[in-house]
Amino acid sequence: MHIIPPDPTRRARQLDAFGRLLDVLDTLREQCPWDRKQTLQSLRHLTIEETYELTDAILRDDLADLKKELGDVMLHLVFYARIAEEQGAFDIADVLNQQCEKLIFRHPHIYGDTKVNNEEDVKRNWEALKLQEKGTTSVLGGVPASLPALVKAMRIQEKARGAGFDWEERGQVWAKVQEELAEFEREFNRPDAPFNEPLPDHLRAAATRELGDVLFSLINFARFLGLNPEEALERTNHKFIRRFQYLEAAARAAGRSLTEMTLDEMEAHWQAAKTQE
Repeated sequence: MHIIPPDPTRRARQLDAFGRLLDVLDTLREQCPWDRKQTLQSLRHLTIEETYELTDAILRDDLADLKKELGDVMLHLVFYARIAEEQGAFDIADVLNQQCEKLIFRHPHIYGDTKVNNEEDVKRNWEALKLQEKGTTSVLGGVPASLPALVKAMRIQEKARGAGFDWEERGQVWAKVQEELAEFEREFNRPDAPFNEPLPDHLRAAATRELGDVLFSLINFARFLGLNPEEALERTNHKFIRRFQYLEAAARAAGRSLTEMTLDEMEAHWQAAKTQE
């Protein structure tokens, strides 16, 4: 990591740019019909979309696009603060100052006299202080209910680990994955389960439950290895899209559609796509 030394000129330039964004938003909010119409609720789904575009740029390691997407997300953040200011709730200064106070409070090893030995100590302190700050009794109480299931599973497991509830060895976690896989297999390989067809209604509930256990245990194993399953799955999604689009292009070049190709022909093109990566 490249440490950037303090530089008053650099900080002044950054503050000027942030102030310019606030000025531009003030003008748009007052003069643009679309910006004037926006509410906290109307912006919400757009913010989610912008956040996903930001994560896409990170996965592609596209720093030029990352700069653009960071700007889009930043606009949304100051937009929410502007709307709240209009409602007399708070303004952007309140938001930033509150965040600074929270960071200072949760880093007593930097701003206080707490001693830590490693990153794990920092995480444990963070979770303990977060409970104290919010006045909640459950470590898992801070996990947002609306998170996507995969990300939520990661956060649940991370918070449980922060409280000391975790496996001791990697082998134990992998054994749990295999145990859950075997239980899932028993559900879809039952004598009354159809072969090569979707499971009937009376078998789906149990199979769904066991599939959830498989996914949760795999996410847990990935976390234990220091891997991010969300990132891993998204990279595989991108890889599949690239290969499938190569397959479609190969079919068009041959004057055919995919439905006219045999599985062996498609597999040959699929393998060819892999060589292009």
